[in-house]
Amino acid sequence: VQLVESGGGLVQAGGSLRLSCAASGDIFSIKAMGWYRQAPGKERELVAAISSEGYSYYAESMKGRFTISRDNPKNTLYLQVNSLKPEYTARYYCAAASWDFDSDYEFELSVYLSRDFDSWGQGTQVTVSS
Repeated sequence: VQLVESGGGLVQAGGSLRLSCAASGDIFSIKAMGWYRQAPGKERELVAAISSEGYSYYAESMKGRFTISRDNPKNTLYLQVNSLKPEYTARYYCAAASWDFDSDYEFELSVYLSRDFDSWGQGTQVTVSS
């Protein structure tokens, strides 16, 4: 599976962005997908994940700020970010998994069991200026 992110850039605080992730290759193996981000000097953190059926999971600190969605016929994952803040500056990564989930509990259980995403993109940089 190959994942290619796009849509990042330099944006002023308060602005919006929609990140996209195009999947190719063995797309039939893709079930859950997710967005992560990593800011300079910080660890990678989950933003949100979405099941193959469209069930969304958000990290607690990300709720209300990000919207994850996917278009399965187009093999594309999206992340809508509104009211951007400087602290959102990070490299945003798309990820795909061969496992799936259909509830917050099931996703959190997967994380607890160290089930990681199988494929990762190269990331797209988002820089928010104040």
